[in-house]
This record gives sequence, C-alpha cells and structure tokens, in this order.
Amino acid sequence: MRALLVDCLGAIRGSRLATLDVIGAGPRVIAGVLEDLGCEVELATPSRVLRARRAFLRRFDVLLLSAMSSDLAAAWRVARLWRSASRGPVLLGGPAAADPYRALERTGCDLCVVGEGEQAIAELWELGLGEGSLPPEEALREVRGIAFRSDREGAVFTGLRPASTRRELDTFPLPSSRVLEGYPFFWACRIYVEVLRGCSNYYRTELPLPDGRACTGCDACRTGPLRARYYCPEGIPPGCGYCSVPSLFGPSRSRSAERVEAEVRELLRAGARRIVLSASDVLDYGRDLLVEPEPLTDPREPPANVGALKDLFKRLAGLPEVRKGDAAIMLENVKPCLVDEAVAELLGRYFPGTPVSIGVETGSEEHSRLLGRPSGPKEAIRAIGLLRRAGLRPQAYFIHGLPGQDERTVAATLRAMEEAVRAGAEHIILYRFRSLPMSAFGDFPSGPPATKDPLSARLVEKARELNRVLKARWLGKRVEVVVACRHPEREGFLVAYPLRHGPVVLLKGSEGLIGAVAEVRITGVLSERVVLGSV
Repeated sequence: MRALLVDCLGAIRGSRLATLDVIGAGPRVIAGVLEDLGCEVELATPSRVLRARRAFLRRFDVLLLSAMSSDLAAAWRVARLWRSASRGPVLLGGPAAADPYRALERTGCDLCVVGEGEQAIAELWELGLGEGSLPPEEALREVRGIAFRSDREGAVFTGLRPASTRRELDTFPLPSSRVLEGYPFFWACRIYVEVLRGCSNYYRTELPLPDGRACTGCDACRTGPLRARYYCPEGIPPGCGYCSVPSLFGPSRSRSAERVEAEVRELLRAGARRIVLSASDVLDYGRDLLVEPEPLTDPREPPANVGALKDLFKRLAGLPEVRKGDAAIMLENVKPCLVDEAVAELLGRYFPGTPVSIGVETGSEEHSRLLGRPSGPKEAIRAIGLLRRAGLRPQAYFIHGLPGQDERTVAATLRAMEEAVRAGAEHIILYRFRSLPMSAFGDFPSGPPATKDPLSARLVEKARELNRVLKARWLGKRVEVVVACRHPEREGFLVAYPLRHGPVVLLKGSEGLIGAVAEVRITGVLSERVVLGSV
C-alpha cells in the first residue's frame, strides 16, 4: 500500500509562501506510524503535487493532508486534483481538523483525524485503510477521534480520543526521518521534534463568552486539586482563551530523553542541521514526572524539573554533529513563570546565542489574567532579562485584536513592547488574533486587520519601529548560516538561514555553496525579516 502525505503548512493557496524553513512534527509522526505498519509513504508539498501529472497521483492508494485552518484552500486544491485521478480515500489531520465539520465541507475529504493521530490511524489501518479503502460507516463509528461523512446524517464526529499517557507516547514508532526528502532544502529547515505533548495551563479565561458562559470566580482551575482542574462548572475550555492545545491534546506529558535523542540522531544522519525542541513550553519537560500519577494541570507548580532538562540537553549536545558545530539544537517557547536564575543559567549553558520565545501577548496585567494567561507582562519582561543575561536571544510575542482589547490595554502593550526591548528582546513578534476551534475564544470573530482597526494599527506600527532599530544591530555581525537554495527572483543570489535562527540572509555566491554551513558577515538590512550577507 502506498500513501501520499501532503504537508500544507503555510501553503495558503497552494504555494508555500510563509514559514518556508519550517518542518512541523505532525506529518513526520503520522509517516512514522504508517511506515511501521508496512505502508510506503511519500511526502510532498502542495506546489509539487499541483505541478505533477495525474499519473503521479495514480501511484498512490490513499491521500493524507496535514493542514492548518489557513491552509484549507490549498488542501481543497490538492484533494480536487486527487479526485480527478484516483478513487482512493482522502484523510485530513492537523490543526485544521479541530473544526472537523468545516474541514470536511471546505476540503471535500472523506475523513478528519481530530487531535492525536497515532492510535486512530492504526485502528483505521486494521479496519480497511491498509487495503486502500475507507472502512464501512459502522466500523468508523467505533473509532474515537475522527469525523467522517455519513450518507444518513451528514458529518459525524465520534468525539475526542482520550490523551495518550506518557508511557504510551514512548511506545509509538519514531517519527519518520526518511520523508524529509519530500521537503525542498530540508537541510536548511527548522525541523521540529516533539519533546512533550499538551500544555500544563488549565487556567480559564475570565472574559464572558459570546454564548453566555462566564467565569463565576470559583478559582478551582487555579487552586483546586490537579485532576479536578480538568473540569470547569461553566464548561469553559482550559488554557489561554485564544489557544486550543489543552482541549485537543490534554495536559503536558514528556517523551523520554532516550526517545527524543534517538529521533534527533536519525534526523541528523538524514542531513538535518537545524533542530527545534517543540513544546507548548519546553520548561514543562519532566514536570509531569514530579506530580504523577496526577495530571500536570498547573502551569506554575511544581517549578521546572532542572534535572530532567539537564539530562535531555546534555544528551543532545553530545551528538557528534552538534558537538562539532555542524548542526544546532534550538528552543521554542518557554513560560515566563518557570524562568528563574537556575533555569536561565541552564539554558544559557546549552543554548548560547539561541533565540527563545517568550509570550507577553498583552501589556496589561488585568487583561492577561482575564485571558487565562499563567504569567503577567511584568513576569514575562523579567524572564526576558534573565535569559538575555544568560546569553540567549529572547523574542517577545504579542497579539493584537484580542477579545478585551481597548485603549487601556493597547497603551499598556505599547509600554510593554518598549520594556521588552530594554530588557533584552532582540525581536518583537506581533500576531493578529485568530479564532481557533476548541479554544475558549472559538466563537469570537477573529481580530480585524490592523488596517481596519486604529488600536491594532498603533501596535503594528510600534512593533515595526522597534524592529527597524533592532534589525540594524545585525550590521557587521558574523553569523553561521545554512545555504538553502538559489533566490527565485534575484539572479546570482542565494538564500540562507542562520544555523540558530534569525533573519533570512541573501548572499552572492555559486550554487556549489548550497547545503553548506558557512560564516557570513551581515552587510545590509533589506526588511524586518531579510538581511544581506557576504561569505
């Protein structure tokens, strides 16, 4: 049996216009499960599939799509082309499947996998997918965590599958390293490796929801027993109001350091050079071991498990490619409330010169609590200072258009942006609020574009102003980069990505440099995201 797995991440309408150097963990996870079941899996991007002839599609028995909500148009185009060439089933997974009814309607797929996919895919395989056909409706109804089309009822959602345990995570097959070859210039991409799944923040938003649900102030989600925090008497989903991770994937559960090391080792052997430790908060790693058998539903207590973190970091730093400097291990998000002197020192020891993301989101302490945040802006800015002094490169994240945004919160956020830069943030990243299914704010409209909202426009302009100044500091710096490819429009220029992340670097050079790790000097700034360099 042969499966075509199409990663639609950032593809927008079929061309991969954003997040060009990102390879998420999800598609590799599913590819690993299928390979373990004996399936031959080929991964491709939407642009490659849409350029291919129908004869290419006829080589496969089943189509699997991985997409975010913003990628549904690309997923639909790929599915439509598939229908013209094959009668094989079409499955969709990833964040877009969090609203399975919309995903089924918008893409025309046969089935959505909602939330964790490993066990659902294995069950579907045994029920008939392994023969290249969709299982019968009666059998599908018994599989948790899927949605499918029913001739009698339209779309049917079987309900979320219970979150896998920490021990179950370690029994799943390793995510595939073989499918890296399906990504253009994968050697220069940030390849995400899941070190834990879920999120420990089971606080709830205190903002009233559009359907009338509202926090009564019982405070059970902040002070109650860990297991009791699963449940809210008002039925408000857990986590920051704008985030769906706790609802979809449950509380934080860590993979063993041995399994993470084994996966990273395989990726490095396959040619990967930039590995990102993926988690809603890397500092949650190992905290679940401190509260077992209770679930980790408290984002603040216990503190970071420094011993578990050190063991993981030491293993990865000792891998030959990392030790020699031919590859880099990077961090993703850290919660400010878990950053103290000891944690900052540990991160600085193993990740010097590496970017690290700190969520501030709003500059208002009151707004932060109302959103369900586990840390306020003052705590976030303190964490930025600690991490900067430890030798890391903090990046401060903010969101405009959030529910509850008003004149006061915007004024506070403008001040917080400036304070974050003074504390050592090297970049201000500002997102527009997007309404996500299965989040507390899932029924709110997404935030308006800054061009249509004067309050958001003030935040966007401030971020641009600060980033222009911060980007100028790159001039003259020496940076190690991985050369990715020829520039698609500037003849004679190559595109490169900093080994430890940073702005895209354009440089002149021969195509013989593609795939190499090179040292460049930054000679100019073209935009917030792009600089010029010379080897």
